[in-house]
This record gives sequence, C-alpha cells and structure tokens, in this order.
Amino acid sequence: MAGIPFTHEQVLISTGKRSGLVITVAVHSTKLGQALGGARMWQYPDWTDAVADALRLSQAMTLKNAAAGLNLGGGKSVIHLPLGVVLSDEDKRDAMLDLGDAIESLNGAYMTAEDVGTSAELMAIVQERTEHVCGLPASSGGVGEPADATAAGVYASIVATLEALYGSRDVTGRHLVISGLGQVGGRLAVALAAAGATLTVTDINPDKRELADQLGADWVPVAGAHRIQADLFVPCGLGGVLTSTVIGELNVLGVVGAANNQLEDPSGAAELDARGILWAPDFVVNAGGVVYLAMASEPNADLASITARVDAIADVVTQIFTDAHTEGITTLVAAERLAAARLNAAS
Repeated sequence: MAGIPFTHEQVLISTGKRSGLVITVAVHSTKLGQALGGARMWQYPDWTDAVADALRLSQAMTLKNAAAGLNLGGGKSVIHLPLGVVLSDEDKRDAMLDLGDAIESLNGAYMTAEDVGTSAELMAIVQERTEHVCGLPASSGGVGEPADATAAGVYASIVATLEALYGSRDVTGRHLVISGLGQVGGRLAVALAAAGATLTVTDINPDKRELADQLGADWVPVAGAHRIQADLFVPCGLGGVLTSTVIGELNVLGVVGAANNQLEDPSGAAELDARGILWAPDFVVNAGGVVYLAMASEPNADLASITARVDAIADVVTQIFTDAHTEGITTLVAAERLAAARLNAAS
C-alpha cells in the first residue's frame, strides 16, 4: 500500500464471522452525500492487496460521482479471496451476509451495489443485513444491475473520442481492440459490432471466444492485445493495465474503456499525452452505472431521462478533451479539476 495517499474519511477492515474472509469497506468522501460504490469479490495475492485496491477504487468513486454531477460521495468494498479459492453458493451467501454486517456498522455512510465478482442476486443477500444496498434484482423490488448503462456510457465516450480524433462520431469501419468481455465489455462489443465497427477482442476467460466468433471479431491473446494496430484500445477488464511498458507499445490514437484505475501510475497520463494518444479518463467514461443506480432509485424514475443523462457522458468527455487542449494539461488533470470544482463548491 506504499505510495497510496490516505485521504479517506474512514476505512473498516474486518474478518467476516461466517466466511472468515477479510472485508474492506473504504469510505473516501461523503462531502456530496452518501458514499456509493460497488462490492468487489476477487482473488488477490494477499489481503493487503485487497485493501490497497479498496483505497484506490473508493477514491476514484469520489471523482466519478462528482464528475457525473451526482449528489453522492465515493466508497468501495472489497472482499479478499486468497489465490485459488473458489466459493460455493453457500460460501458466497456467508460472504454477502458478512459484507452486509460491515456496511450496517457504518451507520449509512456507505451504500454498495454489484461489481466485479458479485451480482444483483448477491446484493439481495446483502440486503438481509442492511438497507444500504442498491442494484437489487427486479424480483426483489430493485432496479437491477447497471451493466447496460455502464456500457452505454462507454459507448458514448467512444464516439466522443472518435469525434475528437477524426471529426466524426461514426464507428462504421473503425477498428477497436476490446480487452475484457465481461458484463460491460461483452455488451459493448455487441453494440459496436452492430454499428459496423471492426473488432479485435480478448479475455482471460477462453470461453469468451464464443462471443468473438458470434460477432465476427478477431481473437488475440491478452498479453499482446494492446500492440494491435487500431483506432482505439478499449480496456474493459481489471485496473492497472496502462503500465509504462504498455503505453510505450500501444499502436492506437486513443484509449477509452470501462476498466477502473487504468493507469498503473498517474504519470501514465503524461506518457500517453507525450505519445499523442488521447486518453478518456476512466472515472468519467464508466459513470453510466452509478448514474443509472442513482436516478433509477428515485421516485417516479424516468427511463428517457436516465438514458439522456448517460448519453451526456459524451459531452463531459468532449469538455475534458477541450479543456486539456486549451490549457495544455493532461486529460487526467482536466477531469480531476472538473470533479474538484464540484467537491469544492460543496465545502
């Protein structure tokens, strides 16, 4: 965890009394309202790696929610699975009940939802222990998981990036490399293929090759995907993919994707800029899911209004590109300034 700035309001690290798993709930900021961020359940080499991920992800959620114009703070919960551990359905239930207890102990400072390794159905189990959970299945009276909205926001960001690079939002014939075909990446690939894009795809799960075949997309190994010559590289897996080495090997004009915390180090933004590669900051691009959860949970929620708000992520991305160009700063700095302006206004 060395090098991670601790700017959080509170962090709870506990051992689940049922599951025995280490659970971290990180509340970065409640300045704009209750902290909202998903619950990630994933394998890490050590429990401290899971805590570090929670710290990074929760800080990014503060920026994401602020930049999206939501009256929500930033938080994240991470359940550490030791390497090689696969949970049974009963084990998952125990983990979700333990997570619910941890969240309830924070007295409403944080609300969770599904994320990597969890689902809307698992959130229904969390609800048995706390009311501070959203994205529940429709069968439980909830609004469902937000993957469709997240993918729609990424799509909007892609067309905004293409417009900045080529002067047109048309994806027809544009070559995109999608790394990660999970809940969001898979939906995104389907939408882009339907719009006429040329796709090269990859995933750590070889079973995802079936989707690639269905879409007529080229399949490549994960390790070399970023070296493919294309218009855009679209990271939709786990974070940290944009290392200094990867940035130096990229063969695209732009990077825009759903993955959180794409930069291994913030200095990567300047490295991308120096190479003339336009990067759309991830915490802006992937905000469609939290926009959906926030708006769909309101009384008299209107789908058309939600769709318009998600589509408007393209306008935010365009503004960030414009600010970065005009002020001679990286897109990361431009996006952080946008989020900071709203946070400061709430002080």
